[in-house]
Amino acid sequence: MTKNIHFLILFILLNILEFNVNLTKSNPQPQYPCQPPHHKYKFCNKKLSISNRVHSLISLLTIDEKILHLSDNTTSIPRLGLPAYEWWSESLHGIGINGPGINFNGSIKSATSFPQVILTAAAFNRTLWHSIASAIAVEARAMYNTGQSGLTFWAPNINVFRDPRWGRGQETPGEDPMVVSSYAIEYVTGFQQLNSKADKESSNGHVFGNTRRVLKEDDDAGDKLMLSACCKHFTAYDLEKWGDATRYSFNAVVTRQDMEDTFQAPFRSCIQQAKASCLMCSYNSVNGVPACADKVLLDKVRTDWGFDGYITSDCDAVATIYENQNYTQTPEDAVALALKAGTNINCGTYMLRYVKSAFQQGSVLEEDLDRALQYLFSVQFRLGLFDGNPAKGQFAKFGPQDVCTSNNLELALDAVRQGIVLLKNDQKFLPLDKRRISTLAIVGPMANVSSPGGTYTGVPCKLKSIRDGFHRHINRTLYAAGCLDVGCNSTAGFPDAISIAKEADYVIVVAGLDLSQETEDLDRYSLLLPGHQTNLVSALAAVSKKPIILVLTGGGPIDVSFAEKDPRIASILWVAYPGETGGKALSEIIFGYQNPGGKLPMTWYLESYSKVPMTNMSMRADPASGYPGRTYRFYTGDLLYGFGHGLSYTSFSSRLLSAPNRLSLSLGKSNWKRSILAQEHSRLGYIHVDEVPSCSLSKFFIHISVTNDGDMDGSHVLLLFSRVPQNIQGSPQKQLVGFDRVHVPARKSVETSLSINPCEFLSFSNDQGNRILALGEHTLVLDDIEHVVSIEM
Repeated sequence: MTKNIHFLILFILLNILEFNVNLTKSNPQPQYPCQPPHHKYKFCNKKLSISNRVHSLISLLTIDEKILHLSDNTTSIPRLGLPAYEWWSESLHGIGINGPGINFNGSIKSATSFPQVILTAAAFNRTLWHSIASAIAVEARAMYNTGQSGLTFWAPNINVFRDPRWGRGQETPGEDPMVVSSYAIEYVTGFQQLNSKADKESSNGHVFGNTRRVLKEDDDAGDKLMLSACCKHFTAYDLEKWGDATRYSFNAVVTRQDMEDTFQAPFRSCIQQAKASCLMCSYNSVNGVPACADKVLLDKVRTDWGFDGYITSDCDAVATIYENQNYTQTPEDAVALALKAGTNINCGTYMLRYVKSAFQQGSVLEEDLDRALQYLFSVQFRLGLFDGNPAKGQFAKFGPQDVCTSNNLELALDAVRQGIVLLKNDQKFLPLDKRRISTLAIVGPMANVSSPGGTYTGVPCKLKSIRDGFHRHINRTLYAAGCLDVGCNSTAGFPDAISIAKEADYVIVVAGLDLSQETEDLDRYSLLLPGHQTNLVSALAAVSKKPIILVLTGGGPIDVSFAEKDPRIASILWVAYPGETGGKALSEIIFGYQNPGGKLPMTWYLESYSKVPMTNMSMRADPASGYPGRTYRFYTGDLLYGFGHGLSYTSFSSRLLSAPNRLSLSLGKSNWKRSILAQEHSRLGYIHVDEVPSCSLSKFFIHISVTNDGDMDGSHVLLLFSRVPQNIQGSPQKQLVGFDRVHVPARKSVETSLSINPCEFLSFSNDQGNRILALGEHTLVLDDIEHVVSIEM
């Protein structure tokens, strides 16, 4: 009897052991330093400051071991108990598959696919942006806990969408520096710190409000990170491959004026206000110097902006210094130059291969290695990687149950709802009454693509196409691709598409772009629809019983002026790359369950703009040469749709409740100097922003009432622009100084306020790269409101 009991106990223990082994295999735990017997090292002592711990660790490393840490894929150092670590993971609009730090082969098989950034930006909703970043962060930390990711992610992309042909414009928040800066702040703060689950939501599920919770401060307190975000690509990077120019060798010639008030502005905000812990330097050169080897550029980040995170190269951007740009004589010179300039880690193997020989030649010193490692290890310590078992840490609770949650999928759906832009709606053709539709035809190859997410997409929770979103509304839906693919180089599929168009009550055509037309390493040459797509749309419009609905995919602007002018095409919607919830959101808008409220975050140019050289980096127009300038701030030519364009099913009116008429600024100088400067500034018509130390005290508010004059609830995006009082050389035609999104019930009014810092938002850069604030009457424009604020000394 006793023998049988012992056997039974042994059998049970063996089964428990086997279960735990299998559980560990399916849910591998992340490797971490400071495990016994290595936990007695000084750098494992959590009671010490991070700087002391980092210094202790660096002092224990040999030269060869230090060099091993200069690559994104660091190898283990067993004698110190340091495991291998992969720095490169991606999280642009959800956990992506691009970086080697991510795998979906464990217990977490997928992650929430939020819409591509350009569509989320079209919502103009800061709280939505923050909520998405926080949701991605929780899923990222959950994947780390299951051994499927690291803690350092290389997002967001905050380059300004300068040229409409750029293949990666889809990854950005658009063309306006203020919007891009605001997005950077919301993404980084939401991603690096844990957001409260108490985000306010309106009754219809829209995310509004601004409730947040940051990490609790303990030990080294405010420096602690949940995850690390990386602002990229620094700087003036917005060309992949156009003509003979490629991103690996392109020299971006940028004026000091454009550098200050366009290209650098988002990065400055990302570092100073969002406190990003990583910065990625770009492939291209800036004014003749490779970005990852530009000491002046990278020193500015640390000395002027106070950056204390790590700087990584874009992948192989250290190699391109020698291999593509021919900036140095040897590979050793390239790695030495990058390290001394301030690049701390190389995505790739170039530093692994050449730093040792550069050290032996004397071009790299040990202090160069130590300086790089100081920044790298500091971020890892702030992430808690050296604080023991993460299973016992602050974020140990996150796991598979926190990924692809119903809340996250609803947030992704709401992001698409808020971002979709109604470009045209003749005679209020939309929304459709589905009760009067027996047959619906859907045409276009992009309509049948599962979860069209754009670049840097991961494995979606659910594989849903745009076409799938209509099945629950209409019993009989017909589908034909029309074109074999988005390139549409053949008309062989036209007859099938025309046949179902003739049969259906209504026709929806999904046209536009996909990653075969625009992506990393691929820019466009034309702004027209690819191949025969225009012919397909027109052919369907000619045979349809009623005017058709055109749905446009893609991140870049498309010249569809033919459709804008054609009365047979009643409505046009832009959905960009909406991800796995795109079909549901689009169908809800078309059938009137949701009211579109998105606004374009970039200018839609005509095809004639494709004649402008993509390599010309100038933002300002040059009438003498016929150069039209770029973006709504400086472009002087014809366009299809302007920045901020977007229609609704209802109508809104705005009323100014209060705003100052005059602002008086004082200069921070002694009385006699102030008197001389006042006379000089009166003559010039402007003051230098850095001469106004109290400018933040001059912040003012614009109080507005927004009324929904229609019979349908809706959200209205408020865009407040400013026009300078006089034509100072290089001043923008207008510039965005504030924005907000408000939800207004039918026949109701809502009040809101916009905060304006005059030195930050009403200023621009002069030709020396210094920010100036024009004196005199600034005209603030919002919808039909114009209000003048006079600025004086």
